[in-house]
Amino acid sequence: MERRRVVITGMGAVTPLGLTCPDSWQAVREGVCGIAPITQFDASELKVKLAAEVKGFAPEELLGKADAKRMGRFTQFAAVAAQEALADAGFDVSSADPDRCGVSVSSGIGGLSITEAEHSRGLERGWDRVSPFYIPTGICNMAAGQVAIRSGFRGMCTCPVTACAGGTNAVGDAFHYIRDGYAEVMLCGGTEASITPLAVGGFTSMKALSQNGDPNRASIPFDQERGGFVMGEGCGILLLEELDHALARGAKIYAEVLGYGATCDAYHMTAPRPDGSGGAKAMALALADGGVSPEQVDYINAHGTSTHLNDSGETTAVKTVFGDHAYHLMMSSTKSMTGHTLGAAGAIEAIFTALSLHHGFVPATINYQVPDPECDLDVVPNTGRTADIRYALSNSLGFGGHNGSILFKKWEE
Repeated sequence: MERRRVVITGMGAVTPLGLTCPDSWQAVREGVCGIAPITQFDASELKVKLAAEVKGFAPEELLGKADAKRMGRFTQFAAVAAQEALADAGFDVSSADPDRCGVSVSSGIGGLSITEAEHSRGLERGWDRVSPFYIPTGICNMAAGQVAIRSGFRGMCTCPVTACAGGTNAVGDAFHYIRDGYAEVMLCGGTEASITPLAVGGFTSMKALSQNGDPNRASIPFDQERGGFVMGEGCGILLLEELDHALARGAKIYAEVLGYGATCDAYHMTAPRPDGSGGAKAMALALADGGVSPEQVDYINAHGTSTHLNDSGETTAVKTVFGDHAYHLMMSSTKSMTGHTLGAAGAIEAIFTALSLHHGFVPATINYQVPDPECDLDVVPNTGRTADIRYALSNSLGFGGHNGSILFKKWEE
């Protein structure tokens, strides 16, 4: 079977660092921390008081009052980011075959805030009085559905729900779908808006969240003092396009997608295998899929959640795949800036990885202070670097043992 080439021609983002892709990327370059006290609800009685919220988001202005009202926050993020990605790509479905244009947008939790509000309403007024919009606005796949409706894309529309690996799975699946001839264009990515009392409480009770009250010491991937992740929210959407289709319309190209690997630890509900073998196999599969040797990889955007097990396990996985070269490549975690955006993380990080290749700049792992012997690779501490990188991986590792890795290449005509 012919393997067609797939490129990134448009990107959109709504993150704790900015309301657009350029603003978010500029903040990454500057090493901005998007973590601050929770404002979306009263967290004064909770152990965790920090999150990485999207700030200043005005959906009514961006989407129109009527449309915004019929979307959950996670769907609003996706609609806005997809709108930006299409505009960035200069793509209009009227000039293409809409049946060959698809959507793959992940969400790990979906409209949890809607569930919380409607549950309270049901208790107060009776269960037959919950909103008729509860189900069609709260279910996880509705972000993908709304993106398809608004863009007019009539091909496959799907929503991988694989926890923290979802965004990576959505992009990787879309890449394979185009590469193998099922579509020419895919809007893909992930979105999440789960900074709610129930979510924060749930992750706190399972000891997954950092309880550090200092925004600059809460999300500290690979630092020996790390104690959990910081809940984030946001969305990343990429427009992937078959190369000849993109060239025929004169599209600008950010980067090429070369390979994708997905595996499962089949080990534990939340903990990764201590030897990192599941993540290692995903990276190895992505490299093999793209026909690239480990020694060619210059940079890894790590899953890097700031939990002890994840960061040490991912470091071990990288050593397993790359051997001595592990000590020569760069591996940073942009979650030090964005927090952990769950189902959106892989997509946002795919965007940052593509932009790293496009601009020749490797983001830092900010607020890094105390080295950990278990995480002894070059984590690009505190300050980003200008570097001529050609190949880069983006990793995601999710609850349930889901592992995903995507391989990108700098665009060279």
